[in-house]
Amino acid sequence: MFQQGKYAVAYARGLQGDSFEGGEIKSEGSLMASACCKHYTAHDLDNWKGVDRYSFDAKVTEQDMADTFQPPFKACVEQGKASGIMCAYNRVNGVPSCADRNLLTATARQQWGFEGYIASDCDAVAIIHDVQGYAKEPEDAVAAVLKAGMDVNCGSYLLKHTKSAVEQKKVSESDIDRALLNLFSIRMRLGHFDGDPRKLQYGTINATSVCSKDHQGLALEAARSGIVLLKNEAALLPFSKASTKSLAVIGPNANSSAIFTGNYEGYPCKNVSILQALESLYNIPTKFVQGCEFANCTSISTDAAVAVAKEADRVVLVMGLDQSLEREKLDRVELGLPGHQEDLITAVAEAAVNPVVLVLLCGGPVDVSFAKRNPKIASILWAGYPGEAGGVAVAQTLFGDNNPGGKLPVTWYPKEFSKVAMTDMRMRPDPSQGYPGRTYRFYTGPTVYEFGYGLSYTNYTYKFISVSRGSLFLNSSSAVKKSGSISVSNLGSKGCKSIKFSAQVRVTNHGGMAGKHPVLLFVRGNNTGSGGTKRQLVEFKTVVLRQGETKDIGFDINPCESFSHADEDGALVINEGTLCIGVGDDERAINVAI
Repeated sequence: MFQQGKYAVAYARGLQGDSFEGGEIKSEGSLMASACCKHYTAHDLDNWKGVDRYSFDAKVTEQDMADTFQPPFKACVEQGKASGIMCAYNRVNGVPSCADRNLLTATARQQWGFEGYIASDCDAVAIIHDVQGYAKEPEDAVAAVLKAGMDVNCGSYLLKHTKSAVEQKKVSESDIDRALLNLFSIRMRLGHFDGDPRKLQYGTINATSVCSKDHQGLALEAARSGIVLLKNEAALLPFSKASTKSLAVIGPNANSSAIFTGNYEGYPCKNVSILQALESLYNIPTKFVQGCEFANCTSISTDAAVAVAKEADRVVLVMGLDQSLEREKLDRVELGLPGHQEDLITAVAEAAVNPVVLVLLCGGPVDVSFAKRNPKIASILWAGYPGEAGGVAVAQTLFGDNNPGGKLPVTWYPKEFSKVAMTDMRMRPDPSQGYPGRTYRFYTGPTVYEFGYGLSYTNYTYKFISVSRGSLFLNSSSAVKKSGSISVSNLGSKGCKSIKFSAQVRVTNHGGMAGKHPVLLFVRGNNTGSGGTKRQLVEFKTVVLRQGETKDIGFDINPCESFSHADEDGALVINEGTLCIGVGDDERAINVAI
């Protein structure tokens, strides 16, 4: 659960000017930019079957709040030292997020030590009155958010109604002073009052700086690292540069670079589609057929696509989704490929001389079981929305100039999972109601591809060469919270820090190609019936290995974080019994005694 926050920590520290690779991080001093953790919290629905984020009331248990929804924000604040938090539109258990003092003040500020500003999502304060009806009058909405601990209103509601709220004695000037202090302290750290911004430490950043050679190289490395190889029968990929005589590139996403940047995108330095990258990097005769005009694929040009597929030595289908199908304010209602994409893919695969490659561009999972089963679709690549260098990264991966090493960051569910209502926020399964649960940590149903799955053009093996201890004895002078488990809070921060646990894993590249490879360390729980996880990722590291090379990787594990889960009251507990740590197929049992 605590690994969810690693991305937030990296983003916050990078944006604010600190290297997240060991640089010093402070709560004071100058900031390059202000990183804002959003949307706080349990904001998992935008617009689904008539239910929108403005009116939605997320019913979340204390258990799920403690070990699913809150840990990323906690890490963003405590480890990332983010200077901003944005409270969400939705309500959580009846209370609007921006008006919830427990969330904003008791938790973020008092428990986590947050010292920055808390901003509303845009017009969220107005929505508390105008849409949700939580506040009877506009001044009541102003009072609710300021007393809860919100500081900045994205919108004009505080501008219009705060004065009258003060006059009606619904808000005190001390609430306003606190909000101004939190806002202006961060503005000072940003250098807003230090004179000409062009003379400040970060004031000279411009388009030339952004599009530097180093930055473009980093964009390419990020795109290459994120590509996941889902299928590669008979080692179809990588294509041979010498023996590939002709290419057919088919699909609505093949000649578009706009799709790469996803939602809330910046301006790319270069625009190179997958088709353009293939044509420019590899001198191979290439024919292109779009197949569908758009990703929704309401109509298809099957005959034209089949014709070029029949003549080509190698066929690459570039399919998936785009921002017309998944983005802010638009939730998906089904998990299959849209429109006639499946029909087009199947027809081309059957007509092609050789097995084909399917490249998927999409942010969320898609059920491609049909392609997984089809022997004529020998390889499947998922590239997500890979950023401006995505076209080059995919082309390089197809021809072996990049060995894919990415792992799926989410479970890919079958189409039937879309029957589960998005309004149901429960993580744990409920067999009595036929509810399968959510995420790889709890989900009990079938999967298309599992979280953490990803192949490579080479073969890796893993072996534990040492584990610091095979048993863990947890003792506390405080009472055990429940039979068979101990509360992490009873152990105390000193007690948790004193429990040392480490493991060494030997990783070997047995294949014929060098690779950049993520090594994922999981813990498999010993008692899922008590609300524990089936398994959870507790640490990950990346290793670069030449062909035939072996390296040892060390993992330091905090059992209070990695071996715990939340009980029904939201308290983190560790169960007694046997649990397993595992990397790949190798596992080691750990006996936990209380």
